[in-house]
Amino acid sequence: MAKTGPKPHPPLQVVREGNPGKRPVREGAKAPPVGVDDLAEPDWLEWFPKGRRPSRPRKPPKSAGGDEHIAYQMKLRDWKIGVNAVDGANRCRQHASDEWRRVVPVLARAAGLGNVDMAVVVDYCVTVARLIECERRLSVEGLIVMGQRGECRNPLTTVATQYRTQLKAYIGELGLSPSSRGRIEPPGDDDDDGDDGFD
Repeated sequence: MAKTGPKPHPPLQVVREGNPGKRPVREGAKAPPVGVDDLAEPDWLEWFPKGRRPSRPRKPPKSAGGDEHIAYQMKLRDWKIGVNAVDGANRCRQHASDEWRRVVPVLARAAGLGNVDMAVVVDYCVTVARLIECERRLSVEGLIVMGQRGECRNPLTTVATQYRTQLKAYIGELGLSPSSRGRIEPPGDDDDDGDDGFD
């Protein structure tokens, strides 16, 4: 359940800046215990399926009419889109896998990541992978592209902004920022009073 009010400061910030209100510093919430080995990496082909690279269209001869050259340009554009989609899916699979291997072991030990949290972690990894791909494409294509009415902002900037917004939410949920880490209680066996719902 979401809390109202401002986000609490990280415990280290409270120590550094002081706690004039003498409010208790929370370590965080308990999560179901699970071992790192129990958290199997998903098959990223479900999110980023393999595709077949399309074959490049044949260029019409110079003697061909203007309509053939226009049709070739349209086929060439569609070919580039297909190649970008296939190559992008391959890169996204690798980025998602790298992020999984980087974050999941840390979250399992530090925050008590459990199997019930896998959907959030998978969505986080997919979001990171797609954001990296958006930024790569923006670097290649540029921030300004030619539209139907002339120069315009690359539509990928809007996509990247939406993924950044989603990423910010996942970072808060998973405790991947200093502020959100202060709200998560690391798993441990201190003062086991039998009230834990995961016993």
